[in-house]
Amino acid sequence: MSRLLEIVAPARLGIGYRWLLASSWATNVGDGIALAAGPLLVASVTHDPVLVSLAALLRWAPALVFGLVAGALSDRLDRRRIVMVADSSRAVVLAGLVTVLLTGHLTATLTLFALGLLATAEVFADNTSMTLMPMLVDRDDLAIGNARLQFGIITLNQLAGPSIGAVLFALGRAWPFLTESVLVVAGVLLVSRVVLPPYERIKGTSTARDVLEGLRWTVQHAAVRTLALTILIFNVTFGAAWSVLVLYAGQRLGLGAVGYGLMTTISAAGGLVGTGLYGWLTRRVSLGNIMRAGLIIETLTHLALALATSPWVAGPVFFVFGAHAFVWGTTSITVRQRAVPAHLQGRVNSANTICVFGGLVIGSAIGGVLASRGSITTPFWFAFAGSALFVVLLWRQLTQIAHADAAE
Repeated sequence: MSRLLEIVAPARLGIGYRWLLASSWATNVGDGIALAAGPLLVASVTHDPVLVSLAALLRWAPALVFGLVAGALSDRLDRRRIVMVADSSRAVVLAGLVTVLLTGHLTATLTLFALGLLATAEVFADNTSMTLMPMLVDRDDLAIGNARLQFGIITLNQLAGPSIGAVLFALGRAWPFLTESVLVVAGVLLVSRVVLPPYERIKGTSTARDVLEGLRWTVQHAAVRTLALTILIFNVTFGAAWSVLVLYAGQRLGLGAVGYGLMTTISAAGGLVGTGLYGWLTRRVSLGNIMRAGLIIETLTHLALALATSPWVAGPVFFVFGAHAFVWGTTSITVRQRAVPAHLQGRVNSANTICVFGGLVIGSAIGGVLASRGSITTPFWFAFAGSALFVVLLWRQLTQIAHADAAE
């Protein structure tokens, strides 16, 4: 058992990191359960397409609305306490939702209200959680530390969680939300064991001024600015293609609902492979070259899917893309954590979150228009062309981005 623990979370990362990792994995199981149970719950109380789509909107809208404020507060207040309060709030909302379900008084309005509250609290918990690890782990171990956290997201949130959520929902509508509430409470108890070292906090300023300071720092830091711009642009192209993925799977690949789900699972399986290879990869390849290779893989993914007509061709493409998504995500987080001062981590993370979700929203809108006016593969051709152009423009800067902290 101790040997397995050493493999998963090496002792050199510290006991605080182990508590943080356990908390992250517990809450990620709960979040994965909600990925399936949330939409199923909405569909069980209403068949109105507007309300069903509103439920999807409520998953990403809070990040755009509250993301910058969450970042400012995480740089001003006790970070561990923010995570505990945010997740405790989620547990209270989930308990209320379970109570309403069991008493038979659930309505579409109450469902949407609860989902919105849960997503809002998650913004504050997730943004602040990302600031904790750089305070606990040596900078040279950030890559392996982030890899373990991302492993939880892939296996528990994306693979296991949704399946568990669907099974629990079939047993009874309240079961998945009761289970999620228990897991969130477990996450609160685990993160409460984390002891943070002393760190600088911002004081005596307004929230608006704090937000502007974080944005200004992001814009003025050439490497972090370029990294944020890269995430924004590539999420526009990714969002354009993936916004019609369910239609692409059916119309282009001839897959039904099960086949579409299988493609998602294949992608997550690729992420698991990326997890296993990440330590080996970072010991042999520079972060700059990893980022270069990742952007090439993403660009070629769009091209391959634009050309593919068979799931036997698309399947391996999804697998490789899943591995790339894990490696790229872990590397970009590590690069940003190394470059950003501790007292700005929350605000710069929130600026990055805005780029992530802003790019997905813009890309989704573009993808829908392109698919309606062209063919189902038009968004993929757009994604390929846009990504290829940006790779050419960014190529020389990627090494500098990856090693920005060393240059400074």
